[in-house]
Amino acid sequence: MRVEVLGGLERRRRWSQDDKARIVEETLVPGAKVTEVARRNGVAASLVFTWRRQARTSEQVVPSFAPVQIVATEVEEAPKLLPAGDGRVRSVASARTGLIEIDLGNRRRIRVDAHVDPEALAPVLEVLERR
Repeated sequence: MRVEVLGGLERRRRWSQDDKARIVEETLVPGAKVTEVARRNGVAASLVFTWRRQARTSEQVVPSFAPVQIVATEVEEAPKLLPAGDGRVRSVASARTGLIEIDLGNRRRIRVDAHVDPEALAPVLEVLERR
């Protein structure tokens, strides 16, 4: 049995995390082409795409809070008038505060304003629940 030992450079190269990150960052520059960046760095384009995918999946998503400011809205004194579609005109409050959604099941929902008259709403809900 004959064994031949070849000298020279190892075919498989090892890339440090810093080198990988630098190459991936080069591909993220607007107008950069992955194939050109890979060729310039002596890397197969498929390997660069793999590194990019790994970089996306390894990013840690850290929850953060965004500043929020709640501002009171001014409600107009006079109601807004809108056409009802059948020639009649109905009034609508300009600021809808407290919209209530009632889920009746079977993909049926009723949305009413917080200022709805409960005595008028109760018979409507009874009829709809029986159907």
